[in-house]
Amino acid sequence: MRNHYRAAVAVIFVALGATVYSAAQDSTGPANPAPQPQTEQVPNGAAREPTVTVFEKHEVQGILGKEVRSAADENMGRIVDVVVDRTGQVRAAIIDFGGFLGVGSRKIAVAWNGLRFPPKTDKVERVALELTRDQVRAAPEYKEDKPVVVLGASGALETLPFP
Repeated sequence: MRNHYRAAVAVIFVALGATVYSAAQDSTGPANPAPQPQTEQVPNGAAREPTVTVFEKHEVQGILGKEVRSAADENMGRIVDVVVDRTGQVRAAIIDFGGFLGVGSRKIAVAWNGLRFPPKTDKVERVALELTRDQVRAAPEYKEDKPVVVLGASGALETLPFP
């Protein structure tokens, strides 16, 4: 997890540096032309422009740190990470489960398809989980650099096939 934070900080510093560089270029006047956007080369030699997608604020949300509740409205913890497979498919959410103020808590991997997100009209900052507190309590703990055992929506366990 520490590597995820380092990567996020590195991305922020790169973006900040690019912003400062861009502002410095703007203040020097037209003597320094703006750099041209880099384009990806496709096999036939033609350059392909990057695509841009714009989402409205109400269409998307970040999920890290979101509270997770069971169908019986039990507090299940908070989402602290997301697990993707080698193809980039989201497979599981890591929930910091149990404990009090971070003491005695365990990280549990739950299947992504077992999560339910609030409709866009709902202002509640929670995610619903189709598992009971007892099912999650019985699941093995998620540990970095170990095989990931995911608790499915049916309460069954599945090991992700990472080579």
